[in-house]
Amino acid sequence: MIVLDTTIVNVALPSIREDLKFTETSLVWVVNAYMLTFGGFLLLGGRLGDLFGHRKLFLVGLIFFTVASVGCGVATTQELLIAARAVQGVAGAIVTAVALSLIMSLFTGNADRAKAMGIYGFVCSAGGSVGVLLGGFLTTTLNWHWIFLVNVPIGALVYFACLRLLPHLPGSASGAKLDVAGAITVTTSLMLAVYAIVNGREVGWQSTQTVLTLAVAVALLAVFLIIESRVKDPLMPLALFKLRNIASANVAAVLWAAAMFAWFFISALYLQLVLKYNAMQVGLSFLPANIIMAAFSLGLSAKIVMKFGWRRPLAFGLLCAAAGLAWFARAPLDGAFWIDVFPGMTLLGIGAGIAFNPLLLGAMSDVRPEDSGLASGVVNTAFMMGGALGLAVLASFAAGQTDAASAQGADATAALNAGYRLAFLIGAICAAAAGIIGGAFMRTRAGPASAPQPAAH
Repeated sequence: MIVLDTTIVNVALPSIREDLKFTETSLVWVVNAYMLTFGGFLLLGGRLGDLFGHRKLFLVGLIFFTVASVGCGVATTQELLIAARAVQGVAGAIVTAVALSLIMSLFTGNADRAKAMGIYGFVCSAGGSVGVLLGGFLTTTLNWHWIFLVNVPIGALVYFACLRLLPHLPGSASGAKLDVAGAITVTTSLMLAVYAIVNGREVGWQSTQTVLTLAVAVALLAVFLIIESRVKDPLMPLALFKLRNIASANVAAVLWAAAMFAWFFISALYLQLVLKYNAMQVGLSFLPANIIMAAFSLGLSAKIVMKFGWRRPLAFGLLCAAAGLAWFARAPLDGAFWIDVFPGMTLLGIGAGIAFNPLLLGAMSDVRPEDSGLASGVVNTAFMMGGALGLAVLASFAAGQTDAASAQGADATAALNAGYRLAFLIGAICAAAAGIIGGAFMRTRAGPASAPQPAAH
């Protein structure tokens, strides 16, 4: 349900924009409001589960996510939709963080845990496939409101299933305190940064508003780092970033997420506004990439890692994704699916399917087993934040290129396409940089015993 809600929205974005009168740049907030709060509260959600019990927090997050979905579904204004999406992000972060912790707690054997994580990855990829298809079907046959309302029966079913099936697991971090100040400062900092980037093109990059907003964002980020260095139970232990693989994995995650989220967002607009696909056709267009990602998650990725290690598959996967984005960067006005869309979708599906597990494995290879959940949470947070910031930056570049093309006399569709192509090109560069960093700076075999260890979280 959580993954579905990330992908299902992309297909309906043009319909949402037309119905609620979003501008090209403000439309980004329908996605970013979710991603920012999701990323900002992912570590805090896991910490709450440690303190109060994973099952309890899972159910609380599920309730809030379902209620927020109703808010999105009945929204008739931009403000209500964005606010409800932000609440969805907070609840989704809690559910996701606690779900991973539940898997770590319920499956203690290495083989069982690996199998459970593989199934978890498959379900996430399947959620992506279902999301793009269901989003296309609901938007085409009914309207965009139903892409959110579909979560209500799913949420109710999961809630009652959890009451029957999940055991009561008490909190494991007794005596620890919440790092609320850290969560507030880092989330506010990133939201202000994205706001400044999204609105910078319209109000001016050197305007007082943009400069002041970015300055406050940087100041809050500095405060966050000070808090994390001094608080007894930090939200993000800074000692983690002394570990070479975690530091490299986080940089790669930010760059890769910037490319992938921008691809998903902008390619949906390209297919609908340039190639004139309906919502259902857009959903079917994304299907090859999602099926390939699901196949790799269910078993192929693990087999590749067992044979080649994780560094080479990580680099290969990210460079493969970069090639897919580069293919989209040449997208013509009269593009044909099998020539101009399918190859890029296939390359991106292969690249993402191969790279995701090696990225997490590489990040966790430097830490003790009991810190592996924290390490994966840090990388997931970097991924969500990179996606939000990257999407804001690339969408602003696309809008700026569109305005420039319009000023030079291009018609509306050609101007839009010029902006999309620039965003795809920048995304390809980001993905390639992530692949190079992963291949060049991450160690094939880490040494947890000799590496500096973060405090137990």
